[in-house]
Amino acid sequence: MMSGSADTPARDCSSAPEVVAGAAWYTLYTEGDDLFDAMLAAIRKARRRVWLATYIFAADDVGRRFVEALGERARAGVDVRLTVDALGSFLLFPRRLENALCGQGVKVRRYHRWHWREPMRYNRRDHRKLLVVDAEEAFLGGFNIHRQESRRASGAQRWRDTHIRLTGELALQASELFNAFWNGRPDWTPAPAAAGWGELLPNYSRRCRRRLRGIYRDMFDRARRYLYVTTPYFVPDRPMQKGLIAAARRGVDVRVLVPRKSDVRLVQWASRAAYAGLLVNGVHIFEYLPRMLHAKTIVSDDDFASVGTANMDYRSFFLNYELNLFSKNRDLCL
Repeated sequence: MMSGSADTPARDCSSAPEVVAGAAWYTLYTEGDDLFDAMLAAIRKARRRVWLATYIFAADDVGRRFVEALGERARAGVDVRLTVDALGSFLLFPRRLENALCGQGVKVRRYHRWHWREPMRYNRRDHRKLLVVDAEEAFLGGFNIHRQESRRASGAQRWRDTHIRLTGELALQASELFNAFWNGRPDWTPAPAAAGWGELLPNYSRRCRRRLRGIYRDMFDRARRYLYVTTPYFVPDRPMQKGLIAAARRGVDVRVLVPRKSDVRLVQWASRAAYAGLLVNGVHIFEYLPRMLHAKTIVSDDDFASVGTANMDYRSFFLNYELNLFSKNRDLCL
């Protein structure tokens, strides 16, 4: 991928690696077909549990593969749980699909369905994309379960995204986080993993309801050489803008990568409203072409990185339920 200024769109490079393999405890995915194949392979070999949470689960050619795999494991006696967001999957995850899964033994929940007695909760969405298999493998990132993320299904116009596969202690963390959320404790937070691998963090806990925003701002404040931010929905509030500007003014190479083509025009309009103040203060903004960019990553100074589900906007920081990996592992950061 080549990058350009806000007026010179970045271009996609089809020769870029589809799977970026790292150390034994993680694998990065940037192509949906590779990710979906890996997720389905993990599901099919599950012995005890398959727990999946996704914002979008579509009844398309990609979704049907997951329905088949989840149903087969449930029939085999594996504890299979599926959470889909009621808004994100609205009209995409029909009742007949839910009934088919439930009929095979899959436990299915639609998160925060509309209810007239609690209308305001509909504004708070489950935006996580997390698969946990046997507490031994976990998959986390920006990919939803739908054909727009697949080259096989959507060709050159597939979305560009980033996901990470985790093993070891981080997979156990992911399992504990899923179980806590399933049992009505979305603010539960695990202890950090050993060996400096990192930590999986939801966007708020009992002690802090602005957790992700605070960690992002800390990354901005600590950066000394470079700060690279990739986000599909870039609507930073004033403190976040000040953090980016402060980093740029002290000589940090600050680059923000956003999509030129967005699936939410209103958000894109709001995003571009912030460009002028950032550009004039030394923040470099790049627009990605030729397809929708949906990845959510931050890397700072080769020694701090984040991959997850949170966008850089108000909803991810204050409303939605999100989950991000934060790591100082040098292999991942590089």
